[in-house]
Amino acid sequence: MKQGPAPRLESAEAVALLAALAQPTRLEIFRLLMRYRPHGLAAGDIGRLLAVAHNTLSAHLAALEQVGLLASRREGRHIIFAAKPGPADALLAFLTDACCTQGPAACPPGATAIPARREPVASERPLRVLVVCTGNSARSIMAEAILNREGLGRIEAFSAGSRPQEAPHPAALGLLAELGYDVSAMRSKSWDEFLGPEAPPLDLVVTVCDGAAETPCPVFPGAPLRAHWGLDDPAAAAGPAAAQRAAFLQSYRQLTARVTAFVNLPFEQMAADELAPVLAAIGRMDGATPMTLERAA
Repeated sequence: MKQGPAPRLESAEAVALLAALAQPTRLEIFRLLMRYRPHGLAAGDIGRLLAVAHNTLSAHLAALEQVGLLASRREGRHIIFAAKPGPADALLAFLTDACCTQGPAACPPGATAIPARREPVASERPLRVLVVCTGNSARSIMAEAILNREGLGRIEAFSAGSRPQEAPHPAALGLLAELGYDVSAMRSKSWDEFLGPEAPPLDLVVTVCDGAAETPCPVFPGAPLRAHWGLDDPAAAAGPAAAQRAAFLQSYRQLTARVTAFVNLPFEQMAADELAPVLAAIGRMDGATPMTLERAA
């Protein structure tokens, strides 16, 4: 059935929506939940993916729900929050009304009831992803953890380095543990471990640092698709401990943005030539290094 146009906003309603989104954490919450529509996410998962404390998160969720950008419902012990695309479409239509001959394409209107949150899927052959950086101590370690948790059984992720450190960076492991990830088995390792006859065939290799991207990659079993999501190295941050923690938090949030965009794709049904440009676009998200942007141009 053809969808009607987005509801028309009055100026006061538009101002309320813009005010709710005019705060960095609230904006990131809404962007995250738009990726997870229509299912939404439990409040605890939102806090984990954005590394936001519970009390702070609750205030931001309430502000977004109050203006109608989010809807919530209880499911067992969880409160599920989902983005309502209708108000966002109406805001876009309001902003472009005076300058465009045609409004933005409307998303399907949000249902009154939020669908059940997405549950893990048992897969006999999950998508195997290897995340590579030079030292395999920070960015690739965090990406591996996020992919395995957000993949919900659809993804099996590994990480490795072209010149691995002796161990993962303590700040990376500490942040992941603080956010509820299991770091007990995490270690820095060479990509050579994924080249032997016993190595699992890979489907996708993602480089997250420019150094690893510039190093000639070996031929991995499975002839995997490749993508570059270059980010600055948080371990290179100088200054006091607070500045170093801020760098790791920023890197973590940039990685969760990319991973959540990826895991919500129907990648099982996408051919390599369809998936490659989407992976490149994900790499261009906020925080991309100049080399990443140049490669994707």
